[in-house]
Amino acid sequence: MKRLFFACLAVLAWASVGHAEGPLQDILQEHRALIEKPSRKTISPAIDDIAASGLDQAQRMLQAWEAKNLWQRTEDGLFYIGTTSGDALTLIDVDTGEELPETDKSAADQLKPNAGVRRLISSALVQFQLSDPNETRRLEALESIARRPEESHLAPLQASIEGEENRAIRARKERLVKLLSIAFADTPQAQIEAIEGVSGDLNLEVRAALNPLLATTRKVSDVIPAGENVAHVMRLGEDISRDEAYAALVEAGYATKRLTPAAIKDILAANIVDGQVGGVPVADLDTPEARDEAYRALAAAGTVPPFVSAEEVDEKLRTHVIYDAYNEPNGDVTKAAQSALKAIDLNVGLNQAADLGLDALSLASIYFLAAIGLAITFGVMGVINMAHGEFIMMGAYTGYVVQQVIPNHTLSLVVALPLAFVITFAAGVAMERLVIRKLYHRPLETLLATFGISIALQQLAKNIFGTQARPLTAPGWLDGAWVLNDVVSISYIRIAIFVLALCFLFLFLFIMKKTRLGLETRAVTQNPRMASSMGINPDKVNMLTFGLGSGIAGIAGVAIGLFAKVTSELGNDYIVQSFMTVVVGGVGNIWGTLAGAAMIGTLQKGIEWLNPSNTLAAQTFMIIFIIIFIQFRPRGIVALKGRAAGD
Repeated sequence: MKRLFFACLAVLAWASVGHAEGPLQDILQEHRALIEKPSRKTISPAIDDIAASGLDQAQRMLQAWEAKNLWQRTEDGLFYIGTTSGDALTLIDVDTGEELPETDKSAADQLKPNAGVRRLISSALVQFQLSDPNETRRLEALESIARRPEESHLAPLQASIEGEENRAIRARKERLVKLLSIAFADTPQAQIEAIEGVSGDLNLEVRAALNPLLATTRKVSDVIPAGENVAHVMRLGEDISRDEAYAALVEAGYATKRLTPAAIKDILAANIVDGQVGGVPVADLDTPEARDEAYRALAAAGTVPPFVSAEEVDEKLRTHVIYDAYNEPNGDVTKAAQSALKAIDLNVGLNQAADLGLDALSLASIYFLAAIGLAITFGVMGVINMAHGEFIMMGAYTGYVVQQVIPNHTLSLVVALPLAFVITFAAGVAMERLVIRKLYHRPLETLLATFGISIALQQLAKNIFGTQARPLTAPGWLDGAWVLNDVVSISYIRIAIFVLALCFLFLFLFIMKKTRLGLETRAVTQNPRMASSMGINPDKVNMLTFGLGSGIAGIAGVAIGLFAKVTSELGNDYIVQSFMTVVVGGVGNIWGTLAGAAMIGTLQKGIEWLNPSNTLAAQTFMIIFIIIFIQFRPRGIVALKGRAAGD
C-alpha cells in the first residue's frame, strides 16, 4: 500500500514539475522542428503564431528567445526560459512562470538564434511594446516600426492608439498608421485617405512612403493591356532612341538581336571558304551591301544567327509599344500620390524660402554687428580704418583668454563681453591719439597707416597665440538649433547674435539721441566748425567716438568667435563686408548700416543659393552688384546730410 502511495506521489510530482503543459508550450511544440533549427527564411510561421496567440506570456518568451535565454530540455524536448549560474541551470515554465528545481546545464540545450532570426523576433515584439506601460519602450517600438515598416505592424499599431494617453506618442502613432496605410491598407480607398492625410507634410518619412507608389517599370508589348496603370508611353526619337527601343524589344523577347557592322565583319571573316563567304568573293566585300548579302546567305544556310534588316527593325518598332507602367496597379492611388507630392514640393519651396530668409537675416545681423563700429568711425570721422578687422580679432582672443581663466562658459562670456569692450576701446583711443589725429583729412595716408597697423596686430597675435585656431566655446544653452520643421531651422548662436545686434542698435540710438556724447557727436558730424564755436572739443569727440567704434568691434569679435575660427586672420573675413555694409547703407547713418547689412546678407545668401558649390563666385558676384549699385546711388541707401554728405 505504501509503495502504491509513493508511486502516485512520484507521478504527481513528475506531472507538476517535469511535464509542462500550456497554450504557449503547445504552440512551441507544434513548431518544434523550426525552433530547433531556425533560419530567417523558415522561422516566420512559428514567430507569427506566437505573436498572434494573444497570450500575455508570449512577450516574455519572445524576449527570452531574442536574448538567447530560451532552452530545450533534452529528455522531453519541452521549451523553457533559462537562467544560469556557473554550471547550474534554472528552468522557468514559459506559460506559468514557475521555476523548476535547479539542474545541470547539460540537461538542456540553449537555443541561439542568429541575427536574422533575432530581427524577426524583434519585429514581432513591437506589438507588445506598443502598449507597454513604459513610455520609453513605446517610443522605441515606434522608432523600430519607422525604420522597418511591415504589414503586420499596421493592425497592432491601430489597436494601440485608443488606449494611448501621452499626446505626443499618440500623434506619432497616428502618423505611423497613415504611413503604413499608404503601403499596406486593404483597399485603395483607405490608401487614398491616408495619402490625403499627409498631403503637404514636410517629413522625409512621408516622401519615403509615397515615392514607391510612383515607381515605374519599363515594359514592351504589341498592345497595352487593359487596366494597365500607364505612367508614360515612350515616343521614338524624343523619349527613346531607335537603338534603345529595339534593344528593349530584344530584351523583352519580341525581336531578334541585331548584330553591329563590326560583329558582322568578324563573323564573315570566320566563315571564309575557298576565298568566298556565302558565295560572295572576299574581294567584293568592300561595301555594306555586299557584306549584308554574304551574311544573308550564311544565315539562310543556318551557319550564323538570322539577319535583321533595317526594314525589319522599323516594322518591329512600328508594331510594338514601349511604355513605363506604375508598379501600383490602381490609377487613383498614383494620382493621389502625385497630388500629395506636388503639395509637398510647394510646401518645401515655401519653407526653403523662409529658411533662406532666416539665414539672410542671421548673416545680416553678423555683418551689422561687425560694421556698426566702423559706421561710427568712418561716418563720424571720415577715417578709413583698415585695422577695424583686427579690433574684431582682439575681441575674439579676449574671449578665448577669459575662458582659459574662467572655465564656466556662461560666466566667462558675461565677463568677456565688457572686458573686450574695455580693451579694444583703450586700443582704439591709443590708435587715435598716436596715429589717426595726425592724419585727419588725409585719407590716403590714413588708409596706408591703418593697413600697416592691421598687419602689425596680426603678427603680434601670431607671436602670442600662434597660427593654430583657438576654440571659443559657446555655453551649453546655446548648443543646438531652433527647429521649426524638417526644412526650417536656425542655430541658437545665430539667434543670440541677432538679439545682440538689436541690443547694439538700441544702445547706439540711445547714445546718439539721449546722451551728451551723442549730441556732441552729431554736432561734429554735421558741422564741426559750428560745434567748435559752441564750446565742443572736436578732438575729444573724435577720440571718444573712435574708441566707442573700436570697443563695439571688440564685442562683435566675442560674438563672432563663438561660431568662427579664432585666428589672427579673423578680421580679414569681415573687413571687406563691413566696408561694403557702411558704404552701401549710407556713411555715418545707423539706419543706413542696418539697411546695408540686410541688403548684403540677403544678396549673398541668394547668390549662394543659386550657386551653392562656389562661395567664391558668390562673393565676386556680390561685389560686382554693389559696384553697379553705387554707380546709381553713390551716397548709399540712406544718405546722410551735413559734413559727410558734403564730403
